[in-house]
Amino acid sequence: MNPVNALHSLARPKILVLGATGGTGRLIVKEALARGFSVRVLARSPAKASGLEGAEVFIGDARDEAALRKALEGRDAVVSALGTPVSPFKEVTLLSSATKALVNAMKAAGVSRLVCITGMGAGDSAGHGGFVFDRLILPALLRKVYADKNRQEAIVRESGLDWVLVRPSVLNDKSAKHEIRALTDLSGFHGGTISRADVASFVLDQVHTNTWLGRSPLITW
Repeated sequence: MNPVNALHSLARPKILVLGATGGTGRLIVKEALARGFSVRVLARSPAKASGLEGAEVFIGDARDEAALRKALEGRDAVVSALGTPVSPFKEVTLLSSATKALVNAMKAAGVSRLVCITGMGAGDSAGHGGFVFDRLILPALLRKVYADKNRQEAIVRESGLDWVLVRPSVLNDKSAKHEIRALTDLSGFHGGTISRADVASFVLDQVHTNTWLGRSPLITW
């Protein structure tokens, strides 16, 4: 698809947020509403969507293409903040299966902009998380999660959509610093942290700018 689109000129982008009930997703919704965006979320139940006042809530499963098509009606862009619990032993497929359904639904709905959060350690950022993350945390707790993140990234890259893959370093719940480094050259980089609030801000910037279109920046402080 043509990477030059009209999103940058929209006064009030209309976005669909997946994963809106998670820690980062909730901050994305809050920040988007503060910016004046029209925000719709897809949540599994009304109880899960508690606290997302101001956003339009659609109930459904992110792996259900029919539910996604309905939620995409009238939207300009999608922000995916989907996450999955630590799973040392059980195979993880949620991220890739939901992303595959999302790509199909977006194409059917004519929505081209996708900003998708994965994580430090996905794709060619593997091996840049620092000793503890790379040698202990990822292999012991996150190996299966990251295998699915890699499948998710491959689906996005091959989608033909106007995409940005955002790879945050280790997340924390501190206040935003507004001093974000976005890196694609990771030589010499070995781990870092960033607040969920700063991730939310960076992700929403990508809804209407083309700076990182078709790229996979790792973001960190």
